[in-house]
Amino acid sequence: MESLRDKYEVVIGLEVHAQLKTKSKIFAPDGTEFGKDPNSETSPITLGMPGVLPVLNKEVVNMGILTGLALNCEIPARCKFDRKQYFYPDLPKGYQISQYDEPICVNGHIDIKGKRIGITRAHLEEDAGKLVHAGAAGLAGSSYSLVDLNRAGTPLLEIVSEPDMRSAEEARAYMEELRNIVRYIGVCDGNLEEGSMRCDANISIMPKGSKEFGTRAEIKNVNSFSALQRAIEYEIDRQIEIVEDGGKVVQETRLWDDNTRETRSMRGKEDAHDYRYFPEPDLMPLEISREWVQEIKDKMPELPEQKRQRYMGLGLSEYDASVIVEQMGLALFFDKVLELGATPKIAVNFIMGEIAAYLKENHIEITDTKLTPENLVELIALIEKNTISNNIGKQIIIDMMKDGMKASEIVEKRGLSQISDEGAIKEVCQKVVDANPEQVEKYRGGKVQLLGFFVGQVMKETKGRANPKAVNDLMKEILG
Repeated sequence: MESLRDKYEVVIGLEVHAQLKTKSKIFAPDGTEFGKDPNSETSPITLGMPGVLPVLNKEVVNMGILTGLALNCEIPARCKFDRKQYFYPDLPKGYQISQYDEPICVNGHIDIKGKRIGITRAHLEEDAGKLVHAGAAGLAGSSYSLVDLNRAGTPLLEIVSEPDMRSAEEARAYMEELRNIVRYIGVCDGNLEEGSMRCDANISIMPKGSKEFGTRAEIKNVNSFSALQRAIEYEIDRQIEIVEDGGKVVQETRLWDDNTRETRSMRGKEDAHDYRYFPEPDLMPLEISREWVQEIKDKMPELPEQKRQRYMGLGLSEYDASVIVEQMGLALFFDKVLELGATPKIAVNFIMGEIAAYLKENHIEITDTKLTPENLVELIALIEKNTISNNIGKQIIIDMMKDGMKASEIVEKRGLSQISDEGAIKEVCQKVVDANPEQVEKYRGGKVQLLGFFVGQVMKETKGRANPKAVNDLMKEILG
């Protein structure tokens, strides 16, 4: 299949639904908290009772504008809402209020590793509820489903990319950066596992060199980055196989099954005219003044790419900067450490080293530990003052994360202060030399790399407390 792929170019566009972090729904006062008892976050508006009217949540609009600006979009002076006449069994009204021809954001882009990916539009809409199939609850063979309307009416921003991606890796990188952006600007928590960020992928193939896109298939509601990449890879191979066998790819909507690692047909793909859009009669068109847009722009927080560039300006590698930015809690922690005056390089060595390893091993975030920025800054200061060695710092940072103790308290309690007295260090160095005559002879015979062995033995004898520079200097002096 790899060789066959060389014959084709892949075309990918993503439609990402980001659930906005408002306290109430887009057109109703009900709450939006995840995990509440089924149907407890509902009102007559959510339930589509006769005579009820939608009232637009202003904070939804603010978040829509903020996201558009972060995605380099134009914010039109006017947008409007439309009815999408498509039957949702979990939307009691029987239609969805969305935006069609006049969305809140248009013509944007984000840059991923030097490549610009266009954003056609981003529009506001209400989410549907959730069907709970009885079979999944343990009633195998049951012929009914239950509905939970807590999510119905929750505000969504659907971000539609241009078909600019050419591989599953690019699509994943775009999705990851999009999540970074919405999290950093505070409009969406980006929890794919809770469904607060979902992705539909449109995939087609065409012969290399062709200018005409092939027939696309849409994969619905992929809920993890790895699943997105796997689903796209599978769909590429599926479409190539169909074409190579002389068949034609049909336009349809497919579902990804992460257990079987394959897509399966769900329904024929609808086009816009199938939804029978018409202007929502219960909501007036929305006029967005330039002053309103500027007011939101003035409050724009630092975006992920800006943060990466700032970190690299401090001497961090592109890799280190990217890893820290990817974990927002870690980036905010690092910023506080920098704000408190820590040396960036030493701080990042701890964060990318012992701290990152501990977080990964325990599957937790930095906020789940008891380490504070203040305590890390104090630890770095002890190292820079030569009160403790860097190795001792690496040993105690884990305890600091576990119990929240200050570095100075641990050092005092365990007697870990660095030995800088040259007389005491020289005594240990001489002891190590006397105990290893064979290595001494080899060193003096030209095998100078053995210096590391001697230094290591001294550090072992002193339990890491000896000043490394003093050990090196004195050992060279003794060995001649």
